[in-house]
Order: sequence, then C-alpha cells, then structure tokens
Amino acid sequence: MKNVTDPFVSLGHWPSAGSFTFNTDILATNPINLGVVLGVLIYFGKGVLNDLLDNRKQKILSTIRNSEELRRGAIEQLERARAHLRKVEMKADEYRMNGYSEIEREKANLINATSESLEQLENYKNETLHFEQQRAINQVRQQVFQQALQGALGTLNSCLNSELHFRTINANIGILRAMEEITD
Repeated sequence: MKNVTDPFVSLGHWPSAGSFTFNTDILATNPINLGVVLGVLIYFGKGVLNDLLDNRKQKILSTIRNSEELRRGAIEQLERARAHLRKVEMKADEYRMNGYSEIEREKANLINATSESLEQLENYKNETLHFEQQRAINQVRQQVFQQALQGALGTLNSCLNSELHFRTINANIGILRAMEEITD
C-alpha cells in the first residue's frame, strides 16, 4: 500500500518550474497556514459573526423589552387587583357594619315586639280574670236569687191558702184588664 503523504513528499522533490512550491515541512508551515486561515476567517467571518451577534443582541433586547412590557402589565394588573381588593375590603367592612347595625335593629325590634306581646298577654290575663270574676259573681247572684226565690215561694206557699190564692189571681186579672182598657 502506498502512503497517503507520498504525493506531497514527491511534490517536494520536483524541480522548481517557477517560484511556486509546496513546503511539506509541517512544523514550518502550520503557523503560517493557521494565520492565513484565521485571517480569511476573520475577514470573511467577521460580517457573519457580526450579523449573528447583532441578531442575538436584537433577540436579547427584544426579550428584555417584552419582559419589561410584561412586567409593567403585571404591575398594572397588580395595582388594579390591589385597588379592587381595597374596594372589596371597604364594601366588606361596610356590609359588616351594616350587618351589625341591622342585627342591633333586629334585636331591638325583637325586644320591643316581645315586650308588646308580654303586655298584651298581661292585658288578656287581666281581662280573663275580670271576666271570670264577673261570671263567678253572676253565678253567685243567680244562686242567691234562686234561693231567695225558693224561700219566698216556700213562704208564700205556706202563708197562702186557696182562698187567698184565688183573691190574688182575681186581683191580678183585674189589673191586667184595666191595663188592657187603658191601652185600647
């Protein structure tokens, strides 16, 4: 097999036809080749590298601007949320205070209604007692009257004989006839 470096080695042995020859000495040509390659890369790659860096810089700046806008938007939303929270807290305090005052009003109304109910019940009780007293008094009166009437009847029956009884009836009939004549 032939060695890959054989054509280069043989090129080094050619007679110079002009001023152009290949230097196959690796140690002598490597820094020069590197310098040429670096120079070409810097010359031609500088624009590409600048474009890449500029694009990267623009993307970073755009990302920063977007982040700043998002941050500003988030701050605005946070401020709106805080303002809304303050409003809600004020309304909650207002509802709480109104609720407490409403509870106090309801409590006072309930106490007043209970007092009125108790007063009405007391009045009903007094009226019922008075009514029951009147009824008891009336019952006693009726019983006394019935007993007196029975006693009077007993006395009359024992005192009246049939002749006296007959005269009393005739007198009463006479009185009724006289009244009848007066009215006619």
